[in-house]
Amino acid sequence: MPVVHYQFGDFSLHCGKFELCRKGRRLKLERKPLELLVLLVTKHGQVVTRDEIAACLWEREVFVDIEHGINTAIRKIRQILGDSSDLPQFVQTISGSGYRFIAPVTAVEPEVTETTQPSGNPVDQPSAPPEISATSVIPSAARPHRRLWLVTSLCVSVLIIISILTLGPHPLATRMLHRNTLPAITSLAVLPLDNLSGDPNEEYFADGMTDELITMLAKDSTLRITSRTSVMQYKGAHKPLSEIARDLHVDGILEGSVSRASSQVHMTLQLIRADTDTHIWAESYDRDNNDVSALPDEAARAIARRLDSAVASSATPRFVNPEAHDAYLHGLYLWYNTSNQEAGQYFRKAVELQPDYAQGWAGVALYLGAGAVIGELKPAESLAPDEAAAIKAVHLDDSLPEAHLALSAAILFNDWDWARADKEVLRAIEIDPKFAEACHFRAKMLQALNRQEEGIAMQKKSTELDPFARPWAMAQAFVAARKYDAALSDIQLRLKSAPQDQGLLYFMFVSYHNKGMDNEAVKAYQKMLQSTGQRDSVVAVQRAFQRGGYTALVQWELNGLRETARTHYVPPCDLAALYAELGDREHTLALLDEGYRQHSPRELFIQSNPSFDFLHADPRYRSLIQKMGLPPMN
Repeated sequence: MPVVHYQFGDFSLHCGKFELCRKGRRLKLERKPLELLVLLVTKHGQVVTRDEIAACLWEREVFVDIEHGINTAIRKIRQILGDSSDLPQFVQTISGSGYRFIAPVTAVEPEVTETTQPSGNPVDQPSAPPEISATSVIPSAARPHRRLWLVTSLCVSVLIIISILTLGPHPLATRMLHRNTLPAITSLAVLPLDNLSGDPNEEYFADGMTDELITMLAKDSTLRITSRTSVMQYKGAHKPLSEIARDLHVDGILEGSVSRASSQVHMTLQLIRADTDTHIWAESYDRDNNDVSALPDEAARAIARRLDSAVASSATPRFVNPEAHDAYLHGLYLWYNTSNQEAGQYFRKAVELQPDYAQGWAGVALYLGAGAVIGELKPAESLAPDEAAAIKAVHLDDSLPEAHLALSAAILFNDWDWARADKEVLRAIEIDPKFAEACHFRAKMLQALNRQEEGIAMQKKSTELDPFARPWAMAQAFVAARKYDAALSDIQLRLKSAPQDQGLLYFMFVSYHNKGMDNEAVKAYQKMLQSTGQRDSVVAVQRAFQRGGYTALVQWELNGLRETARTHYVPPCDLAALYAELGDREHTLALLDEGYRQHSPRELFIQSNPSFDFLHADPRYRSLIQKMGLPPMN
C-alpha cells in the first residue's frame, strides 16, 4: 500500500521518508518532535491526550522526564511551523487534556506505476534459491584459520585498551571511555517556567518559582546566572534555545514547568547544553504545599552538583509558612509588573502570616520606599515605617542582600545619612557581587555626591550584570556627569534592541536640549509619547513647539502637571524642575524648599538634573544642598 504524505499550509509531511518540508525545502526537526507531529496530523483533528503521546513516543524510554519531553517537543513543533500557543494556526492546546492539530490537512497518495510486460511474453520468474542443509559443514582446513583470527583480534583489542589507559586522552579513548571533551558550562539562563496549572491566575506562582530558582542558583553555585529581567523577555517566546543562549551569552539553558493543584506542586526541570542542544540533566519534583518554599534551593543544589559548580553553605534552611511564601510570590509578581500599591498589600499579608519572615519584611520596605520616591505615598507617612521594616528584615536574616539594600535606601531617604546608607549598600554587594539592583542604587548615590566617574563605573557594572533591567541607566549616568555626547552614543546603541523604551527616549530629549538641538529634542519627546500611546499629546507638543518653541513646550508640560497635582500627590521637585527650565528662579527655589520640608526622597538627587544648573551659584540653593548632606557643584 503506498505511503501517504500530508500537506497543510506551506508544509508537507512525508511519513515514509519521515521528513517535513516547506515549499519543497526540507526542514530540520528532531526525531521526537517529528514523531509527535506525525501523530497529531494523522489523528485528523482529534484531541490527542498527553497519556496517548507518552504511550506512543516514550513507552520504552527510562531516563526521560516524559512530561517535560512532551512540552519541549510541542515547543519545537511550534517553532518550526511559526505557530503560537496564544493564537494557534496548527497546534492547539486543549487545557487539562492534550493537543489537537487544527489546520486543514490534505492527504496525498503518490501515484503507483505498475510494471507491465509485452503481450505474449510470460514474466520471468526468479530462480529458486539453492537449498541450505540443516547442518553447516565447515571444512576442517578453515578451522585453524578462524582460531588464529580470533586470537589475533583479541590481542589487538587488549593492546588498544592498554594504550588508551597508559597514553592518556585520545579521540579513540574519548569515544571508548566516554570522556567529556566539551568545555564546562560556566553560565546559565533560567527561562521562565511554563504555568501548566490550567489557570492563568497561577502565573504569579510560575514566575515566582522562576525568580527563586535564579536567586538560589546564584547563591548555591559559582555559575554566572543571567538576571531575571534578561530572561523574562523570553516568556512565551518561541525561539530556538541556541538563539536565546547566543543572545544571553550563556553556555546552558534551564527550562521547565510548574503546576499546582489542590495541595500538591509538580515541577519539572531540564538542563540543556546550548552549543549542542543536548539534554544533560532532567528531574521532576512533587511536593506538598508545605514544602514548596525549599524546592528552588533543592533544585539549585542538584544542578550545581551536576555542573561541578556547587559552593559550600553553612546556612540552616528557615521554615517559611506556605501561605506567607505564596503571598510574597504574589507581591513580587505585582512589584515587577509596576503595581506597587497592590504588591504592598501582599507583602504586608506575608508578614502578618509569618512575623519572622525576612523576605516579607524586605518586600514591605521595598513597597514603602518606592511609594515615597514615585509619589504614591507621602514621605511623612511612609519613610519611618520603611526604615523599621528594613531593620527588621536585616535583624531576621543578615545574609539577605535585598534586606541590606532596603535598609540602605531607608537610611538615605529617612535620615539623609549618606555614610550609613553607603555602608549598607556595600554590604549588599559584598554578600552578592552580582546584585545589579544594589550596584545601580550605589551608582545613583555616587552621582548625587558629585562623584561622577565612580558613578559611571558603578552603573557600567550594574548594566553588565543586568543589561535589560534599565536600558536608560547608562545614559542617565552620563547626563548626570553632563556628558551629553556619550549619553547620545549609548542611547543610539541601545535603541537598536529597545526602540520603544521611554527612558532612552527621555534622556535623548534631555541630551539634545542641553546641546542646544531643540528640534531633535522635540522629535525624541514625541517618540516617547508615541511609545505610550499618547497620540493627542504628540499633536499638542508639535503645536506648542511651533507656536512658541521649547519654552511653550515646557509651559504645556507644566500646565498638565499642575492639573495632576489637584487630585494626586506630586513631589515638589518635579514641578520645580519645570519652573527651572523656564528660568523662574523664585518658583523653583520655593518648591525645592517645600520638597525639603516634606523630606521628599526625590530632592536628594536634584544635582544630577541639569535643569537646576543655573542655580549652583545661588546661596539659597547651596544652603539647601548642604542641609541635605551633599557637596555643592561648582
